[in-house]
Amino acid sequence: MSLSLTRARRAGVAITAATGVALLGACSSSAPSNSAAAPSCAPAKGKVTLQYWNTVPGMDQVVALWNKENPNVQVQTKNISNDQYGTIGNALKAGTAPDLAQVGYDELPDLRTQGAFVDASACSAAVAAKSEFVPWTWSQASFGGTGVFAIPQDTGPMALFVRSDIFQKYGLQPPKTWAEYATDAQKLHAANPKLSITFFDPNNAEWFNGLLWQAKSDMYSYSGNEWHVAVDNAQSKQVADYWQNLINAKLVRTDLANTTPPMYAAYEQNDVATYIGAAWAYSLFRDNLPDQSGKWTVVPLPTWGSDTSSGDWGGSTVAFMKGSQHLYESVEFNTWLNTDPQALALENKLGGLYPAATAGLKIPALSQGVPYYGNQKIFDVFADSSKNIDTAFTWGPTQKTVNLALQDAMAKATAGNGTLGGALSTAQSTALTSMKQQAIPAAAGN
Repeated sequence: MSLSLTRARRAGVAITAATGVALLGACSSSAPSNSAAAPSCAPAKGKVTLQYWNTVPGMDQVVALWNKENPNVQVQTKNISNDQYGTIGNALKAGTAPDLAQVGYDELPDLRTQGAFVDASACSAAVAAKSEFVPWTWSQASFGGTGVFAIPQDTGPMALFVRSDIFQKYGLQPPKTWAEYATDAQKLHAANPKLSITFFDPNNAEWFNGLLWQAKSDMYSYSGNEWHVAVDNAQSKQVADYWQNLINAKLVRTDLANTTPPMYAAYEQNDVATYIGAAWAYSLFRDNLPDQSGKWTVVPLPTWGSDTSSGDWGGSTVAFMKGSQHLYESVEFNTWLNTDPQALALENKLGGLYPAATAGLKIPALSQGVPYYGNQKIFDVFADSSKNIDTAFTWGPTQKTVNLALQDAMAKATAGNGTLGGALSTAQSTALTSMKQQAIPAAAGN
């Protein structure tokens, strides 16, 4: 399997997750921090073998580095990319979960509510690791600033990929704001009716959520022992209305799905001029459209006015799973895996991971120019994007269910049945209903 296809699968894996995890939630506690009691953080006596499940290509080679240097703490890795959350869910139900597992940021609240994790904050090394990560990633791995349920691994800070040759042909500069982006969309389409500035994929809720994140859409918060749900808030509606206007004016395509052959064909035929993507997507065009080498550049995501906030699409953590009897060793390996420069460099090379650790942003591969992009140092753009991601953004405890409902409603809207604003209302209703079904206290509004 190519790297580009693997990364695309990792970005959307939470949406297509199997239903095995859902079986755990029927009798779950309402408290978002309902994780299993942490075992002792004392070192084990004698040799230890840890189980680590993930979806990252080449992770076995990274683990081999650790095993070579740590004969008393050996790690066995298992790739579960074919059915990530179904495999994890079935193991939790059977009481056979691994010590550590890769879990996307948007899945953490859901699994935490179901008691899938142990809190590693009893280990001082886990607490101390906070300073080694980009702040917003750590806020995702804890809850309300308390607990350490996972260690951040990689991120998907967003940016705008631009066909610079097309923009130059029509006398345009890369847009700095979404208002400029809409104006450019009009100019491009007027000059060439076959040309669209981008496409809107209604079946990609994670991508859309990244845009909501940028707009500081506080869809979920937790206080007073209940969730407060505002998926259809003013900021969300601003984003939805913006894209609805572009769709109504036929300035963006709605017939393309991300990383599919038709999408690449549209770009190959010079019918689409930009791509709104994340750091991990840099290889998509390089690997699938080699003839366009030197024609692409990467610029910051257009902003809402003067606000420089950015968004995230994708990325994962390595979570401490319920049932582990070796918390001390799990913390040791987990922090090494996600902070050691040699490990991070290999993860980037083999698996395309864009590190969540600040040390990882300094690995040589991320400071060099990328030939496909005209030797532009594109990762400088993603580093700046990461610094501007809102640390307060929170995912809901039934995010998978909400994403599926949002996608279904957005697909209907792009087909002419409803609007994207209406899709947000559907998602809001779904969030409240799904929490009620799992006995999770929730109320509408902030």
